[in-house]
Amino acid sequence: MTEQSEPQTEGKPAAPDPVVVREAVTRQAVLGALLDHIKDAYKNAKTTADDLLDRSYRAGGTTKYDALLPDGTKVGSSSRSGGEREAQVIDDEVFRAWVRDHFPTEHVVEFVPAQVVTAVRPGFAGKVLAEATAAGTAKYVDPGTGEVHDVPGVELKPSRAASHRLTYTRGSKTQPAGGRDLVAAAWRAGALVEHLPALAPAATAPVVEEAEQ
Repeated sequence: MTEQSEPQTEGKPAAPDPVVVREAVTRQAVLGALLDHIKDAYKNAKTTADDLLDRSYRAGGTTKYDALLPDGTKVGSSSRSGGEREAQVIDDEVFRAWVRDHFPTEHVVEFVPAQVVTAVRPGFAGKVLAEATAAGTAKYVDPGTGEVHDVPGVELKPSRAASHRLTYTRGSKTQPAGGRDLVAAAWRAGALVEHLPALAPAATAPVVEEAEQ
């Protein structure tokens, strides 16, 4: 035995049964090892699925695919969430000059020792970028005159990449089990071994009875 214990002293809490402790540690070790296999396999599966889904979208615009068990039962689906773009200042000097010429009150000139610093008021810059993001183009409408400006030095750039969201089916009257439970049942039945061969039970050789002489 590897468990070590100290003699019981007065006032010291009773130690749990070493067998119970060992079983708990063993359970943690077993599940941790299995989890490592599953995490690595899932990471590879997600990378492959995301790549194929992106290629499918670029080729034909398909944004959703169902996940089916070998018998055709739907257990979930993967849906594409489009990326987002937002207006960003890509040329500070060009943007600053535009603000100076068209909105001089939003253009700040500060005198500091040995230099003059010019800048756009942060609040105004944020307002221009927010409006351009909402419009989907680098334009800003002067609230005072209604004039629409093409804002130089600003472009819309990706701020969030497209992604894919996997969801499982929910139980219903016709199919009480949800997608996760259906997958678990199919795994227990041995129908999904190909997806995680490292954890598949070893095949047992059939027992051949000897014929009576």
